[in-house]
Amino acid sequence: MKLDILAFGAHPDDVELGCGGTIAKEIALGKKVGIIDLTHGELGTRGSKEIRDEEAKAAAKILGVSVRENLNMRDGFFANDEWHQLEIIKMIRKYQPEIVLCNSIEDRHIDHGKGSKLVSDACFLSGLMKIETENNGEKQKSWRPKIVYHYIQWNNITPDFVVDITGYNDKKVEAILAYGSQFYNSNSEEPETHISSKNFLESLNYRAKDLGRLIGTDYAEGFTTERYLAVNSLADLI
Repeated sequence: MKLDILAFGAHPDDVELGCGGTIAKEIALGKKVGIIDLTHGELGTRGSKEIRDEEAKAAAKILGVSVRENLNMRDGFFANDEWHQLEIIKMIRKYQPEIVLCNSIEDRHIDHGKGSKLVSDACFLSGLMKIETENNGEKQKSWRPKIVYHYIQWNNITPDFVVDITGYNDKKVEAILAYGSQFYNSNSEEPETHISSKNFLESLNYRAKDLGRLIGTDYAEGFTTERYLAVNSLADLI
């Protein structure tokens, strides 16, 4: 299956938090989108691997993505080395996305920056014909995405561009809340974490509203890019 967009996250819920609105919008516009989670987030304070896996399936259904896979890398301990790069290369060649979305280039959680660089490097290497990979016993063809964008996470990084997600923020929030073990729940007896507070949940709307305000819309999500953005005409900008 060829996808238009393939979004990677170091942990289940990274993609929903960082670019869930953009994904929901692109799917509504007819794009085929997939999600690849590097780990199961098994080191998370709340919940468990099994619970996170079920929550990830529920969130994927809400967003309407075409596919979601998990690469079973070790939460907290995966590395940007040959083995891990090859695992991601296999996914890129399998789904042949035009656009790849991945973690923030720097962030509070060490896996986010690591995951960002790992995916970015794998996107380049995936285009090299002499790197050989297989999927289900068949040799894969080389494939390099046209562009890699990094969604913004915990840190307030200045975006290179923003996407208007007016009309899709509610679906983003619904997908985030599918991770009931992770986020604010007044009845939960789990230990409190940085992301389980009511303030964190509300801050997601604050950020989306503020980015939307800056471009004259209701809600937006920000991204950074590895190269200059290009438009055919000034009229392409809103």
